[in-house]
Amino acid sequence: MTDDDGAIPGTHPAEQHHDDLAARLNWLRAGVLGANDGIVSTAGLVVGVAGATTDRSAILVAGLAGLVAGALSMAGGEYVSVSTQADTEQAALDLERWELENLPEDEIEELTAIYEAKGIDRALAEQIALQLTEKDALAAHAEAELGIDPDERTNPWHAAWSSMIAFGVGALLPLLAVTLPAAGWRVPVTVVAVTAALALTGMVSARLGKAPRRPAVLRNVGIGLLAMAVTFAVGSLVGVAV
Repeated sequence: MTDDDGAIPGTHPAEQHHDDLAARLNWLRAGVLGANDGIVSTAGLVVGVAGATTDRSAILVAGLAGLVAGALSMAGGEYVSVSTQADTEQAALDLERWELENLPEDEIEELTAIYEAKGIDRALAEQIALQLTEKDALAAHAEAELGIDPDERTNPWHAAWSSMIAFGVGALLPLLAVTLPAAGWRVPVTVVAVTAALALTGMVSARLGKAPRRPAVLRNVGIGLLAMAVTFAVGSLVGVAV
C-alpha cells in the first residue's frame, strides 16, 4: 500500500537516503581499515629492517616492496571476495527472476508470508505483496527474500581500487617516517608517527561504528606497537647474527 506520492506508509522521505548514507559509511569504514592495515604491516616491515641495518637504501627498498605487494594483495583479495559475492547474488537473482516468471502465485504467497511474519495481518500483507510485485517484482522479492537490492550491488573493481589506494596511503606514513630522519632517529620517529596515525584511525573507526573510542584506540595502538616491537627485535637479532 502506498500514499499519494508513491511512498510506503510509515516511511519518511529522509529514510529513502538512509541506505545511500549507510553505503558511503561502509566504504569509508573499509578505507579506514585498509589504511590501518597499510600502517601496521609497513611499519612492522620497515622497523624490522631498521633493526637489522642502518642502510637507508635497504630500508627504502624493503618498504616500497612491502607497500606495493601489500596494496596489490589487498586489491586482489578484495576483487576476488567481492566478485564471489556478486556471482552468488547474481545466481540468486536469476533464480528469483525464474520463479517470478514461472511460479508467480507461489512467489506472491511467499512475500505475503514474509510480511505476515513481521506482524502485518493477512489481508494487508497480501495487498502489500501484490502492489510491490506490480511495481517492481524482482526488487520487491529480492529485497524481502534475499536481502539484495538489484540496483545497489558492490562493484568488484571499485572495491579493489579503494582497498589498494587506502593501503598505499596508510603505508606511506611509516615509510617516510623511517627513511627521512637520521639513522639514530628513524625508529623513534616512526613509532611516534605510527602511534598517532593508529590512534586517529581507531577514533575514526569507532566513530563510524558508534562504538566507544578508548577500546578502539588502545586496541589499534597496542597491536601496532606490538608488531613493531617484535619485528624490530627479530631484525636486530638477524642483523647481529649476519
